Amino acid sequence: MKKIHYTESIHYEIEKTARVMKLLAAQFFTKLNLNITPDEYSALDVISYYNGICQRDLAKIILKDRANTGRILNSLEKKGFIKRFVDTKNNRLVRKMQLTKEGGEELKNTDLKLKKHLSSAQKFFSHEEIENLQKSIIKFREHIEKLLELNI
Repeated sequence: MKKIHYTESIHYEIEKTARVMKLLAAQFFTKLNLNITPDEYSALDVISYYNGICQRDLAKIILKDRANTGRILNSLEKKGFIKRFVDTKNNRLVRKMQLTKEGGEELKNTDLKLKKHLSSAQKFFSHEEIENLQKSIIKFREHIEKLLELNI
């Protein structure tokens, strides 16, 4: 069996694709002159879906450590897009957050501007091909997650 170099592996291709997608997102956000960063957008989107989410859970979903998540949240709060409040979870005080009206509007406007540009990155593939790729990536990631303990 021929030895496969790391740069020929599926691991490398997935990592490289993720990095290229991150660069593409940064370019879109700059080109569209958006008021938020891609990381802030991810956080806003998750907060809108999971109203009242705590910082630790948000960090796990957006794959950032708690310090980076805190900086993202500080920026969003300063811009008036989220509001943080103290609540209890498992008999412990935790800081949770929710979208403000302004945050919801910012998320909606960003979604509208991004939709057109993101669809251009997918136009070379059919809906079925994208669906199959997504299912395969999820399956691959779930297998890897079984081998990994995320300590966020």
